[in-house]
Order: sequence, then C-alpha cells, then structure tokens
Amino acid sequence: MKAIIIEDEEFAATMLGNMIKECDNSIEIVTKLQSVKESVEWLKSNQHPDLIFLDIQLEDDLCFSIFEQVQVSSQIIFTTAFDEYAIKAFKLKSIDYLLKPIDQNELKQAIEKFRNWNSEKAVIFNPDELRKLIVQQQAAYRGRFSVIVGEKIKTISVNDIAYFFSVSGITFVVLNTNSQYSIDLSLDAIKEQLNPNDFFRINRQYLVKLSAIKNVHVFPKSRLKLELNPPATDELFVTLEKVPAFKKWIDGV
Repeated sequence: MKAIIIEDEEFAATMLGNMIKECDNSIEIVTKLQSVKESVEWLKSNQHPDLIFLDIQLEDDLCFSIFEQVQVSSQIIFTTAFDEYAIKAFKLKSIDYLLKPIDQNELKQAIEKFRNWNSEKAVIFNPDELRKLIVQQQAAYRGRFSVIVGEKIKTISVNDIAYFFSVSGITFVVLNTNSQYSIDLSLDAIKEQLNPNDFFRINRQYLVKLSAIKNVHVFPKSRLKLELNPPATDELFVTLEKVPAFKKWIDGV
C-alpha cells in the first residue's frame, strides 16, 4: 500500500512516518508534503496513493482547500490537534481521525480499518461541511493585528507571526521574516485573543508560537531553554512552574 503524509511540521511528519512503519512496514510513504499548494501540485502530477494522512491546518490554509482544486481518489486519515468537539463531528461523518499527539495503537487500528474498508460502502464526505466545522472552532480567535508604521497602518496576519515579547512596558510582535513592530496591547490581552494550541506564554516577557520553536534544550532541574526562528535577542527559558504545562502543549495534550 502506498501512502503520503501532508503535515506542515517537519518533525511531526517524520515522527508519523516512523510510527506508520512500526505499525505496518509494508506501507510505502511515497512523499511528505507541507502545504495546500504543494499538495495540489503533487496530486495533479502523480498517481494518487491508497491512503493520505492529512493534517487539517496547513501552513497556507486549511486542508479542505485541496479538495476544491483536486478530485482526490485516496482514502484519508485526518490528523488533528483540534478539540473533542471537532473530533465528534468527524466521527459523525464516518471519517477516520487521529487526535494529536498520535497514539500508536489508535494509528494501528486506523490502518487496519482502511485495509478492511469496503469501498462500495465508503461514505463520501463533503469537504465544505467539514471546513465549516473547523472555521466555527476558529471564529473566536483573532486572525490579524494592526500596527502603525510611520504614518500608515499595516495589517499583520497571525499566520505570519513568530512570537511576541515585552520590554520596558512596550509589546513587540516579531514576524517569520524577522520584521519587528510595536503593538498597542499587553501580552496578557494578546494571549486571550489567540488560539492556545498555537501560542504559549513561556514567561513574563515572551509569548511564542509553536511553529517558531526551532529547538528545546533540556537543562538540569527541569529547566528548558528555547531556540526560536527567527532568533530572539534574549536567552529564553520557560518559567519553572510553566514547564509541565509547556510539555503538554508541545505534545498537543
């Protein structure tokens, strides 16, 4: 059986690939893709695999945009960090899903289910309906910020933000491009407006995005030092009392 992994976090894609091999080494992972654009291009140019392991929120859009551009013939196992509300919705649609962090036994059961799947009885799902369910989940969270640059107002998408930090009572936002702007909000206020699956307040000064964490270095006495991309000017340690919650956040718990 041939499969592909569509996942925008390289580490997560590698881990999933290793877990799939442990469950069934006859499965060939043909490729790993990271975005809607990359996935559409690949699916238009290649024979579709038997199975796709598909993350919901990719780096450039929700995965459902893929189905708007390509008639996908593969069966799909969704991988998601969305909460139980969305998971129940998927279940009603008879779609297999794996809630992150992915459990090895659940992965094995999902693969076995698809191996035994009777294609004549397969439920045809509606990507638009699933998109609506996810958008409803995200509606409560802020999607952009505005900052003043000279005499102009610049709009910044949350997708382009790497982290926020505060110094001398001023809050700054740092983009993935390493551009930096002051923003007229406190870290406390910003934290309440962002998806907690994506952002974590590691200490009094920094609110970081998961995708901006390049490395986590473990020090004695459970101290954790973060290396961000783009790099921060300070040495970044997770406050000790936040370490257990941070570890759960990293694991998607």
